[in-house]
Amino acid sequence: MSLKPWKYVVAVWMTGVIVAGFLIPIPEIPILLESARNLFLHVPMWFTMAVCFVAGFVYSIKYLNNPDLATDRKAESATQVGLLFGICGLITGSLWARFTWGSWWTFAEPRMNLSALGMMIYVAYFVLRTAFENPEKRAKIAAVFNVFAATTIPFLLYIIPRQLPSLHPGAEGNPAFSEITAPELRYIFYPAVIGFIALAVWLYDILYRYKEMKYQFEHQQL
Repeated sequence: MSLKPWKYVVAVWMTGVIVAGFLIPIPEIPILLESARNLFLHVPMWFTMAVCFVAGFVYSIKYLNNPDLATDRKAESATQVGLLFGICGLITGSLWARFTWGSWWTFAEPRMNLSALGMMIYVAYFVLRTAFENPEKRAKIAAVFNVFAATTIPFLLYIIPRQLPSLHPGAEGNPAFSEITAPELRYIFYPAVIGFIALAVWLYDILYRYKEMKYQFEHQQL
């Protein structure tokens, strides 16, 4: 089975972003230095995570308004992809912290800890799904929890950290990324955001189709 044309575009696009991200010359930015290239990975991953969580939120609302297990599978798939990118965001953030702050993790940094808390809330979503055998009951409770989880993310990742002293750019007392990054970096950063979101759509498509096939196979055995 051949890939759809848009997937070839995504593959070429992401290859170009990654290669350019490592090879283009960048200006010397105080403290960040060469680690500034992590901007092409870390921040787009968080944007992609947010898009996936919003999609999961929308599908969960749709399920509550019109119960359909296919919609529940869409919500679960989108949320899984979002959690994957969120974990990757934590890993790249920890890597960045090691080279710029001298520590892989610091409990004095609110954004790191609140981000980890946000990921734990979404891990709880998947743990919760395993607690129910009845598909309809599982889907309904999971949808309610997913709505709750999505509403916590803006507070945990954006609103609260901006009110607290922090080493992280964008927090109180520290300039935002737009104020410390050179214009050259944006030529890769914006395509990276688009590319990672497109990659997430690709992963979602694979995951959802797998769940659909599994569901149909299991019901054919009944």
